[in-house]
Amino acid sequence: MYLIITRAFPPELGGMQSLMWGLTKEMSKNFMIKVFADYHENHKEFDQQENFSIERVGGIKFLRKIRKAQLINEFLKENKVQGVIADHWKSLELIKTNKKKYCLIHGKEINHPKGSSLNKRAVKVLNKVEKVVANSEYTKNLAIDSGIAQEKVKVINPGISPAKELNKKSLEKVESLLKVKTPRLITVSRFDKRKNHEKVIMALRNLKQQYPNIVYICIGYGNEEQNLKKLVQELDLNSQVMFFKDISNDLKNALVAKSNIFVMPSIVHKKSVEGFGIAYIEASQYSIPSIGGKDGGASDAINHGETGLICDGNNLNDIYSSINLMLENKKYLEFGKNAKNEVSKFYWSNIVKEYKKILS
Repeated sequence: MYLIITRAFPPELGGMQSLMWGLTKEMSKNFMIKVFADYHENHKEFDQQENFSIERVGGIKFLRKIRKAQLINEFLKENKVQGVIADHWKSLELIKTNKKKYCLIHGKEINHPKGSSLNKRAVKVLNKVEKVVANSEYTKNLAIDSGIAQEKVKVINPGISPAKELNKKSLEKVESLLKVKTPRLITVSRFDKRKNHEKVIMALRNLKQQYPNIVYICIGYGNEEQNLKKLVQELDLNSQVMFFKDISNDLKNALVAKSNIFVMPSIVHKKSVEGFGIAYIEASQYSIPSIGGKDGGASDAINHGETGLICDGNNLNDIYSSINLMLENKKYLEFGKNAKNEVSKFYWSNIVKEYKKILS
């Protein structure tokens, strides 16, 4: 049996939640699995549908961490467990066991100044585990620079499940929403500074001269939403930018599939960094190529010049040039075809093989 300890798990939405769910689901096909996850108000119906045991722990953050660790430590004493897999170094901080421990790292949670209190705590925990699983080469280098032993760190990219067939009604709804709007750019992410919607909108102002019917679809929610809407108004781009939130998964997938380029030229903002970018891979399934930023792990997800382009997210001209290059003579069609051809290597059925290697 393997224990999976996670603070992020469905039915809560998000990239980390999808990652931990996908890994758990695939692992459960090969091993007995027990999950310790944080409480979510709608968890009961979700948990009942799964073929592995999920124990939820609620309460305020600090006390929840202590209570969860107590439950896990008791479970480890009373049950035969082969190893423990955690989503975050903080999930392992209070776990007392000589069982093999494995910890996933994603980027921003280890991106603390060397010698700081958080850096020392993270390094102390991670240097005691069997393997540290980095989501990209970028995150691996970040870990080594922060003081984690190089031989401990192994890169395993996050996985995805093969896309389900697109919903016909959702596809029809997208066509009625977008009508003659083309070319179509799209971003699916939280609205925060790191994702860099702002510079894409600024580039759109110039692109509009060449492509008067261009549209930029923004799906998500977050702190920057009002600032982005204000910018759209200031630049007179109300007809070019469409915002969507709280939409169904079917509609989201249909919007991605009916777009031409996925654009997310992420930057480093304070300590926040794009460790990988699963959204690029999800777009690839629909033959949609991506434009990502050079700061972070996007280059693990995007094969520059083949499945998309990597640009400098801090350079507005580079973002504009990258979009323009892909739109020229509809080059995005070739990039998209390449992206679709390469996507299977990111399927969980293939990614889990890498986990099996480190577990054995």
